[in-house]
Amino acid sequence: MRLRLLRFFSQFLISLSVAVLLVGGSNRFGSAQSGDTSKVHFPLVIRDEPPAAAPRVNVPWFDGNIGFTESAIFWFGRVTPSENYADVRIGYNNSELKVHVAIFDRLTWYDGTPSVADLTNWDAITLLLNLHGNRGGAPDANSYRFVGQLRWWEDALAYQAAYQGNGSGWNISGAPFTTQAGWVSYNTPGDMQDDRGWLITFRIPFTSLGLSAPPPQGTLWGLGVILHDRDSEAGPPLAVKTWPISLNQDQPRSWGQLVFGLPEYSPPVVSPGGSLTIRQGLNGALVKDAHMGGHTVCGEQYNPNFFNGWGDANFAGYTQVNIQNQANLADWPCFSKYYINFPLNGIPAGKQILSAVLTLYQFGNSYPQEANSSLIQVLTVKDEWNENTITWNNAPYAWENVSRGWVGVLMEYPGLPGEPRQWDVTRAVAEAYQQGVPLRLALYSADGPMHSGKYFFSSDMDDYAQASRPSLTVTWAP
Repeated sequence: MRLRLLRFFSQFLISLSVAVLLVGGSNRFGSAQSGDTSKVHFPLVIRDEPPAAAPRVNVPWFDGNIGFTESAIFWFGRVTPSENYADVRIGYNNSELKVHVAIFDRLTWYDGTPSVADLTNWDAITLLLNLHGNRGGAPDANSYRFVGQLRWWEDALAYQAAYQGNGSGWNISGAPFTTQAGWVSYNTPGDMQDDRGWLITFRIPFTSLGLSAPPPQGTLWGLGVILHDRDSEAGPPLAVKTWPISLNQDQPRSWGQLVFGLPEYSPPVVSPGGSLTIRQGLNGALVKDAHMGGHTVCGEQYNPNFFNGWGDANFAGYTQVNIQNQANLADWPCFSKYYINFPLNGIPAGKQILSAVLTLYQFGNSYPQEANSSLIQVLTVKDEWNENTITWNNAPYAWENVSRGWVGVLMEYPGLPGEPRQWDVTRAVAEAYQQGVPLRLALYSADGPMHSGKYFFSSDMDDYAQASRPSLTVTWAP
């Protein structure tokens, strides 16, 4: 899959490859050493935080360049011939907030003679920020709206606009920010030939928001993203996709949440009173899981018309799953996510959760000779789903990113049960246990290099290899 990339994106991939070489060998939580219980501390800022009241993105801080592969990731939309999907990566440093959006889009269109008034009538992204959180019935002076449209070689300033709230609506603002945009295709935008998609990066200096420095860790802002689409020169613009789903750009209380820094759970300082390992079939536990996307074959059954069917593929009963992403949007048919639910009713009532560790057993990866370690992120999921019907298109959106861990490269098959890879999900388990619901998780990565796929055994592994199934080990008090 070698499709046309805009020049800036090719240069970006070169820089990204160098960065990955520098960090790929790190031994952090989630590495092959199953006994390692250290936390990830680079480049993270961590904090305690109550449960999210709306979809939330906890944003990592970077000392210097904002890393592509280590940015927080979330997603929204659908992959069909007439609908679009987006992966959103977000991070910040001492000077700016960076938001990168990668859009799966069959037909890319931008305006050759743009005007501020119609930027969102073409392929574009609207980014919404509220410095006082996701509250209020109308945008005020703390509310900002940044718009960036797809473009080719043209001046970026003609394809972007900033707005600030005025108490009832929006006024044009001179707040400085930058966008960088491009597309991925054998063709050029606007030719009615199938494309693969497009991408845009926003860089918003904190000074443009009236701040002299980044907010303190734990600060909560309102956040929203709108994906605008157009599939022909004549139009009309198609229905937007939004994050969160119920977003209204004129009502900040309908937006999601952005929190600066990554969360960590601080358990009570008491002696353990008991523990439980939860795994499919163990003590009668029913642990359902599923992955969606390209599986390990890059969705080959839908090649070359991936927009027809790829997003609706279901892999119920598969014993092997893949987690994969990368920077080259041309290869999105290879991308894969993984969902898993653990029942918590085996934990006695009235306990305090001290620790919880998710373990997946890796058996392989994409092209190991050229692969790199992957920082796989764990996110909670609020809504229920059905293993027999879940797909990329209908999987519930993630609620909050709660953990992350490095998964290394296997040069050869390790034998059963596989190489254990672990993530600290104590905070997520404590919240689910308190709410009386199963632990629902999604795993995905913000990877950059090719061959990023990491292969794991699923809960559907045969009984002879049941030790290879994913497990959750919970310790509680008293």
